[in-house]
Amino acid sequence: MKLSVKHLFFMIIFTTIFSCSSEQPLAVSVFETSRSGHKLTPIPVSSDSEKKSTIILNPEKKFQIITGFGGAFTESSAYLLNKLSKKNRNRILKAYFAKEGANYTLTRTHMNSCDFSLTNYSYTPVAGDKELKHFSIKEDMDDIIPMIKDAKEISEDGFKIIASPWTAAPWMKDNNSWVGGKLLPEYYDTWALFFSKYLDAYKAEGIDIWGFTVENEPHGNGNSWESMHYTPKEMTDFVQFHLGPKLEADGYGDKIILGYDQNRAGIKEWVDEMYRDEEASKYFDGTAIHWYESTYDYFPDALQYAHKKTPNKYLIETEGCVDSEVPKWQDDDWYWRKESTDWGWDWASKEDKHLHPKYAPVNRYARDIIGCLNNWVDGWIDWNMVLDTQGGPNWFKNWCAAPIIVDPKNDEVYFTPLYYTMAHFSKYIRPKAQIIDVENSDTSLMVTAAKNPDGSIAVIIFNETAMEKNFKLSLGKKSTNISISPQAIQTIEITN
Repeated sequence: MKLSVKHLFFMIIFTTIFSCSSEQPLAVSVFETSRSGHKLTPIPVSSDSEKKSTIILNPEKKFQIITGFGGAFTESSAYLLNKLSKKNRNRILKAYFAKEGANYTLTRTHMNSCDFSLTNYSYTPVAGDKELKHFSIKEDMDDIIPMIKDAKEISEDGFKIIASPWTAAPWMKDNNSWVGGKLLPEYYDTWALFFSKYLDAYKAEGIDIWGFTVENEPHGNGNSWESMHYTPKEMTDFVQFHLGPKLEADGYGDKIILGYDQNRAGIKEWVDEMYRDEEASKYFDGTAIHWYESTYDYFPDALQYAHKKTPNKYLIETEGCVDSEVPKWQDDDWYWRKESTDWGWDWASKEDKHLHPKYAPVNRYARDIIGCLNNWVDGWIDWNMVLDTQGGPNWFKNWCAAPIIVDPKNDEVYFTPLYYTMAHFSKYIRPKAQIIDVENSDTSLMVTAAKNPDGSIAVIIFNETAMEKNFKLSLGKKSTNISISPQAIQTIEITN
């Protein structure tokens, strides 16, 4: 049967109407932090622009399961909290751990002292004490332990703690120093016992430690502050023949052991050795990484390699901060401007200098976290939760920024844009969420998405450009039009 032009015309109109009517509105809540002043601010979703890019969610295509997001309990942060009024101390802890706050779920702390301690100290001060009869965590009792306990009281969902040593006591090392050097082989069993003793001591305080990294930055840090060096083989041998068996023997075989714990560019040689055979691999539950190799490159190839090597193991970012900068007090705009520098600005080799340009702190955080989530990383931990206006206290004067800055003399608190940037992830992507596939037509926007255990979906979008962006967000047959401000990060929550 032939159709007339008239019939064809009405058929096209009917098909178009039916097609359009089949697309239903997508109900969302949008929260934005921007250079223009939004701070996790709820914003309207409509966009009238005809120039829209498209972001399509594909929840049936799934990737890694999320462990959590959070920051570190350092002596510096805990000490500062004790210098504030009770009101401001509680305000900060609630901002990080309460449901209405950032709701942190994955944290880190140091074993023995680190650069963000007030002095050098060890839980094992008596030289030659191989059986660690004098082991004591008394150095943590005034500051770190009260901070952790108070955070536990506030947190409804709870949080995991990863503990990391920067160094053994000097008497266990070949250079008898806090800085650099290696663990003497005669103390390998003593050092494994140290981890078990630490678990016992913290358990006695009512604090459960989820797991460990074997060593913070085993390559060292330029002989600046507490450190202890391992080669990939030395660390793997220590874990396979000493630490792993000791924890098992003492009833701690369920504790997580993360290897490496330094910058991503060097990850290949480490995971190749850590997972060299079944006997070594069984003691490593995953790999820990830092971000200091570059201010802007998140090294997707290295992350992909680590995941493919052991697809069922953890891959957790355990430390990142804006370093070599004194934080800017109550200057929100500074955190959006490309004026910040890091250690590489001054110290990187000539061939690596390009990796360390001046870069906006918010950009660094948002870009790195989204880049990590899109390349199999399942947890992301910030460094100090609280620092003072100088970027300390710090015995080495290694000044850094933190999401919350305080002036203890005047009992003042400043929530920097970095706090809100972290909260975009930690508050809306919950433990056991699963990263899902996203199709994004605008390459100038960074996008990631996760489906939470309760069925809600969190979509996080970062617009580094100086232009407002408009996009159509689609999930199945539902869609909505949204605008994101210039230089902004958004979390879009889909609950239906």
